[in-house]
Amino acid sequence: MWTPLLLSLKVAGWATLVASVAGIAVAWALSRWPSRWSDLIDAILTLPMVLPPTVIGYYLLVLMGRRSRLGAWLHSHGIELVFTWQGAVIAAAVVAFPLVLKAARAAFLDVDHALEQAAAVLGVSPAAVFFRVSLPLALRGILAGVLLAFARALGEFGATLMVAGNIPGRTQTLSIAIYEAVQAGDDPLANLLVVVTSITCVAILCLTAWLMPGRNRQRGRRWSAP
Repeated sequence: MWTPLLLSLKVAGWATLVASVAGIAVAWALSRWPSRWSDLIDAILTLPMVLPPTVIGYYLLVLMGRRSRLGAWLHSHGIELVFTWQGAVIAAAVVAFPLVLKAARAAFLDVDHALEQAAAVLGVSPAAVFFRVSLPLALRGILAGVLLAFARALGEFGATLMVAGNIPGRTQTLSIAIYEAVQAGDDPLANLLVVVTSITCVAILCLTAWLMPGRNRQRGRRWSAP
């Protein structure tokens, strides 16, 4: 049980980091420099939320395979992503990316632009405005999206199986281990893995609900109501 669990946590952690950095950057750009193409870009980047994971895995497999230009270039530099845990990270990051993007964009849109403009008038650089004003004010919403992305990456199955395969000790994550245990008729192991996964995801969802923006305001109104 411990090997796929630890591998899943490692894959989910790195995937969440990649998805968070990319998602926050894109969300900031879409929220601060809107254009007529913003909604189209957002729709394209959100596709991993609605496409079957096997389709995403197929796209990544074609993109990173040796027959593609990118795959051939990576292979020429000794970099192999297919059937490795790094490939599983990329697959999980692509699937989790829209969750960070949606949450971060909504959080940035909720930030009062007057505060950012006041900081800029005082001579604060754009980078400092982002890190000292915008990001702290949007942090709760972003963290909620990051936690959801971690839970999604932790439970990713289809895209990971397509890209990384099922190699015990190397690419066999928790969800794939559950599938193999069921196929092998090992019900005790399958039940144990399911319980561990369920408890982890419930804890993450509870923490996400606590971090959701507006929760404290709603609680305050409830307690102050006559």
